[in-house]
Amino acid sequence: MSAPRVSLAGSSVLHLPAGPWRSVLDCLCERFPAIDRQTWLERMARGRVLDAEGMPLDAAHPYREGLRVHYFREVAQEVAIPFAEQVLHVDEHLVVADKPHFLPVIPSGGYVEQTLLARLTRRLGNPQLVPIHRIDRLTAGLVLFSANPDSRAAYQALFRQRSMHKRYEAIGAAPDGVAFPQLRRTRLVAAEPFFLMREGEGEANSETRIELLERKGTQARYRLYPLTGKKHQLRVHLAALGAGIDNDPFYPQLTPYPTDDYSRPLKLLAQALAFDDPLSGERRMFESRLRLDW
Repeated sequence: MSAPRVSLAGSSVLHLPAGPWRSVLDCLCERFPAIDRQTWLERMARGRVLDAEGMPLDAAHPYREGLRVHYFREVAQEVAIPFAEQVLHVDEHLVVADKPHFLPVIPSGGYVEQTLLARLTRRLGNPQLVPIHRIDRLTAGLVLFSANPDSRAAYQALFRQRSMHKRYEAIGAAPDGVAFPQLRRTRLVAAEPFFLMREGEGEANSETRIELLERKGTQARYRLYPLTGKKHQLRVHLAALGAGIDNDPFYPQLTPYPTDDYSRPLKLLAQALAFDDPLSGERRMFESRLRLDW
């Protein structure tokens, strides 16, 4: 009996380069010298090294230039994130969850098991889960997952076609002399350091409708409707208006306090998702149960 296929969700990918190696294992050991051979052998034995079809690769699998290898990152001493996700909806095709602040959606940096994807996969027993979109690690709120590979493309298309309507809420500075509501349309480009974004010259590639809900002295509560999904889009757009989000360690400028100061969560919430279901045609809407302290 052949080994069952494994979901590739959350895996990292390596296309094997040209080289003299006899096996995939030999290539991995030289490509990643910080990971010893025994560790790779153990990962292969646990089915954590796969081909493009999700089939496990063993220690004897022959090397072939261009072979796509999927592997799952593992962190020896991963810090536990002390906030729990909430599952709001589960059906044959979709899972909707409320992500807490500080929890990544997928593996990144020093986070592998402490991610929303890993937690939900274990909790629901479904290795086929794949996030259809993502929100920043510091942002809280709704994340939509595909639970069924057969219908995944139909739901992913909603985001490409801008048929997924998203609503966010934020608390930040209340600038003087700025009129709301307004539509912020600018070009977002990479900045320095590499993890930042900024507004640049040229044709707009980002668009957000911003509404002022309430103002208290120097602070305000905003409702945000992103029409595009660029990295850090809402954070950059508000900061550019002088309405930087409370506790944002990146915008309008880098701050000295650590990004994992649990007493200072980013006051940004992915509050609602609405769409016409591509399978049934029914109108569907999900709302977060989380609230921003105001």
